[in-house]
This record gives sequence, structure tokens and C-alpha cells, in this order.
Amino acid sequence: MFLCRLFRLMLVLLFLTVLSACTAVGPDYRVPAEAVIRQEKNAATFVSANEPVYTQHDLPQNWWRLYDQETINELVNKALAANTDLRIASANLARVRAVLEEARTMTDPVFDVGASPGYGRNATKPGTRREGNHWFYDMGAGMSYQFDLFGKIARAIEAATADVEATRAAYDLMRITVIADTTRAYLDICSSGYRMDVAVRSVELQQKFVDTTIRLTDGGRSTPLDVSRARAQLEYLRAAVPSLVAQQRVAMYQLAVLTGERPDALMEKVGQCRAIPQLTQPIPVGDGAALLSRRPDIRQAERTLAAATARIGVATADLYPSISLGLHIGRTGTFSSFGSDNAFRWGVGPLISWTLPATGPARARIAQVEAETEAALADFDGTVLNAIKEVESALVVYARGLDRNAALRKARDQSALASRQAHQLYNDGRTDFLTMLDADRTLADFESRLAESEAQLARDQVHLFLALGGGWDPEVTKEKPKVNMSGTTVTDAQSETLAAKQ
Repeated sequence: MFLCRLFRLMLVLLFLTVLSACTAVGPDYRVPAEAVIRQEKNAATFVSANEPVYTQHDLPQNWWRLYDQETINELVNKALAANTDLRIASANLARVRAVLEEARTMTDPVFDVGASPGYGRNATKPGTRREGNHWFYDMGAGMSYQFDLFGKIARAIEAATADVEATRAAYDLMRITVIADTTRAYLDICSSGYRMDVAVRSVELQQKFVDTTIRLTDGGRSTPLDVSRARAQLEYLRAAVPSLVAQQRVAMYQLAVLTGERPDALMEKVGQCRAIPQLTQPIPVGDGAALLSRRPDIRQAERTLAAATARIGVATADLYPSISLGLHIGRTGTFSSFGSDNAFRWGVGPLISWTLPATGPARARIAQVEAETEAALADFDGTVLNAIKEVESALVVYARGLDRNAALRKARDQSALASRQAHQLYNDGRTDFLTMLDADRTLADFESRLAESEAQLARDQVHLFLALGGGWDPEVTKEKPKVNMSGTTVTDAQSETLAAKQ
């Protein structure tokens, strides 16, 4: 009879286990049909990419190597190894992975043991002889296993997994930001050095002009007023140098923070850079589809939406009963009767917990997570739209910046020609001093603007690479979720499996 009852109980438990594996309340996650990322127009070629400076090739993973500068490569590697923001992101990733492991342990049986010796007297029935005081004990072990009949644990694990993937994408985002900031800081150092050289050359030329004007004044061919005007122009040109020195130092300090180096040590390595690194080829930008699968902030927003959707199931499961299996064995009695058969006890059976009819709090939690899911979807859509906006803006800014740079270069060349002609005419006595001074002032101004344009182009390049989402390493962040245009989300391992089946 006992074996028959035990067999029936095992059948019930088996049925509950199978049922728990097949049932999960709440919506199954798919990228919503109305999501912006599923609009095919967003996967098309960029509107502003039809320029000779761009190609439709995929953006290389290590885009900073397009500068062909070993110094940049070394600085980026150092920043990836020592940057404090990346260390924080890595710690956050370790934390959510621990949360996921905690969620997974909810499917494991729970064991407990206990022992409680004591001294005293047990209660007796009325009319019976009262016993004296004695030592007694209670000891035993128990096991409980929760059946996930309505998928609360499964949804919690699903949400925790999505949180891990979202945090992994946040790590990727921090990684590409650190790479871009490191490259930009180095380019700023070189740009400041280049602009300082331009300013110093202008000062040296103006100093020679002042000396010449003084000699002409001494010889009676010029006036003290001309000397004063020449010296005023000299001091004006000198005034540009200190701000450029400050800009270089600020960029140096920024680079020191990013790489964990001391500024004085960096000054020896990169402080002497005087030429702005140039790209060795047109910028590869790819298309919208590549951007949507590459940008870490898009992956982060999509995974946050998946986590919020899973938590709807967690909240919905609170409307249903919680069932677990309990098993306990032990002994209870006095020490004098320790070891006797009648001191042994055991029991097995389901433990059912159900809060009825007070379902109001559970339904309120469901409404909360549904609202959070709507907000996550809006954030996901906004992230996609913002990514496209950033890329299109960066593309047009860089292309038009090149046009401005070319125009400034032509203006500088014409100003240099005008300056030479003005000097020749002045030396021949065919024009006045102010005409020559104005030509020199115009040349110095265009030289400065051209140098500033070169520096801005370097910053615009980095901004474009950052907008394109370049720099994350697939070897560092494995099992990245990918969102395809059909709305499903799969990991790298699942993608390989699907490809093999096809």
C-alpha cells in the first residue's frame, strides 16, 4: 500500500514537472511589429553617404588603425587595459551575471537540517500523572522543491539574462567611447601642436617685418606710426599662442586620465606631435542595417525591452498559486528514548500557497511593469532614430567641413599671393604701408582659420566613427543578441545553429 501511494505521488510530481516546463504566463518576447527598427527604410543606405570621401564598405572593427599611427594603437590598447570607466562597466557586468546565477538557483531543491536539544517538561492530558523534568531533542532534515507551474522562475531567469546582455552592451558602449575619446585626445594634442607651429611662424614673419620697418624708419623711408602698427600686429599674433598651449595641456590631461598615465610621462611620448594624423583611405560607413546591428546603445535598449517584457510574466504569475514539494525526516523525543522506533518521523507532500482574493497588489504590479515595457519600447525606438540622426549629421558635417577646408586653403593661397604682391609694391613705393599690413593681417587670419579647420576635421572624423558604433570587440562580448528585421532576437550561438539548419 505504501509503495502504491508513493508511486502515485511520483506520477503527480512528474506531471507537475512536465507542466511547469511547458507553461509560462505573460507575453513571449518578440520585437514589436510597430518598432522603428523593423522599418525597412532604416536599413537602407545613408542619405548623406553619397560623397567621394565615403565608401559603402563595412566599418572595420579597429577603425583607428586607418590613421596608420602606431602611437594611436599603443594609446588605445593602454586605455582599454587601464581605463577606470571600463573597470566600472566590467564590475557592473560581473554584478548582473551574479544576479542571473541567483535567479537560476531558484530551480534547485532547497535542503535544510536542524537540531534543537532542550530541558523541560512536556504538557500532559488532564487526569494523567504529571511527568518530571527531562532532556529532550528534535532533529531532522528537509527538502523542498518549487514547481514553476506558471513560469515565474522561468520569466525571472529570462529577465535576468536580458539584463546581463543589456549590461554587456553598456560595456561595449563604454569601450567604443573610451577608444574614441583616446583617439580624439591624441588628435587634439597633435592639432594644437600644428596650430602652434602655424602661429609661431606667423609671429616670426611678423617679427621680421617689424625689424624691416624699423630699419626703413631709421632710413627715412617709413614712419614711427608704421612701426607701432607693425608691433600691434605682432602682439596680436603672439596672443594666439598661449590659448593653444593650454588646449594641448588640457588634451594631455584628458589622455592621462583615459590611459592611466602621468601627464609628464605622456608629454615625452606624444607632446612633440606637430602633424595631424591623416586617414589613409576614404571612410567606410556601411549602411543602416549594419549600423542597427552594430551600435551598442541599440542593443542595450532592445535587451532592456526584452527584460521588461519578461517581468510582465513574473508579475502575472503572482495571480496563481505557488506549489512546492516538501519532504522531511527526523527524530523527536527524550534523550532517554533516543534510538527507539517511535521517535522517528517523516512526511512528504505538496505545499500550496495562494493569495485570494487579494489580487489587487499583483494586478497593480502587472500594470507597473506593462507601463515600464511601454517606456522601454519608446526608448528603443528613440535610440534607433537617434543613432540614424547622429550618423547622418556626422556624415554631412564632415563632408561640408572638407568643402570649407578646401575653400579656406584656396583663400590662404590667394592671401599669400596678395601678401607677396603687396610687399613688392610697397618696396617699389607703389602702395602705402596700410595696404601691405592689411594683406599680412589677412594672410595670418587665413593661416589660423585653415589650421583650425584641419583640427576640426580630425575631431569630426572621430565623431563619425563613434556615431557609426565602431570599436567594440566581438571576442570580448560573446553571445551578443542580434535583432533581425523579422523581429526575433537570437544570440551568436543560435545564429550559427540556424545557419547550419538552413
